[in-house]
Amino acid sequence: MKSSLLLTVPALVCLALPVLAQQPAPASAPATNLESGGLRPPEAVDSTQPAPAENAPPSPEQELAKADQEDAGRGLEWIWLNAEVGAQHLGLQTFKGDGLVDPKLVKTTQTGLMYGAGIGARILVFTVGARFRMGTFKDWQLWTLDAEGGFRIPIGKLEPYFNVAAGYAALGSLPTDAPATSEAKARGVHARIGAGLDYYLSNTFSVGGNLSGDLLFLSRAKVDGAETSTSGDEAAVYSKDGSSIGAGTSLTAVVGLHF
Repeated sequence: MKSSLLLTVPALVCLALPVLAQQPAPASAPATNLESGGLRPPEAVDSTQPAPAENAPPSPEQELAKADQEDAGRGLEWIWLNAEVGAQHLGLQTFKGDGLVDPKLVKTTQTGLMYGAGIGARILVFTVGARFRMGTFKDWQLWTLDAEGGFRIPIGKLEPYFNVAAGYAALGSLPTDAPATSEAKARGVHARIGAGLDYYLSNTFSVGGNLSGDLLFLSRAKVDGAETSTSGDEAAVYSKDGSSIGAGTSLTAVVGLHF
């Protein structure tokens, strides 16, 4: 009997082991809900994601404004106007003279006072505008009205610049003691190239100087009645059309306002 029991117990143990192995593992404790108490675990950092918005590079407009502020220290400028006065040396027939005036009555190359004013707009280092100049000489006056464009180089308070201009020119105030000469009306085209330097005393006020070269293409219609009202060389000159190509230089002091 004892031997039969001893054989039966191991057999039951062997049969029970597979059944116990098939039993499901005890359920683990439920996960704690951290958000229910107002807490939330931090999200994993992904190095492939783009940088936050505050680290984004500045826009081109911001870069331009910053560069202008750092280089010139004055900020952007939109409108300019200036006035100038100085000396002008001008020849009416420097390259060509074909009876524009009677050289025996009018000295064609003279030096005199010149003054003028300009106004325009500025975009970064480029300027556009209009300029009026008047040159007064012993025997005549010459005024010009030009469209003007320029390029400026800001260097702190100093600003060198270059400009070109072209427009209309008129000759007047010829001697009145010669009838035909005083009635002569010469008109034409004017061109100018120049360079200058401005010094900014403040953000809106500057002083400086300008050196420029001028080229003139003038023509004149014949003076009516010159054959009968005058005699000699004056009649020979003004009884027919005349023209000339002249040139000159100007040196002026300039004061300007900038906004």
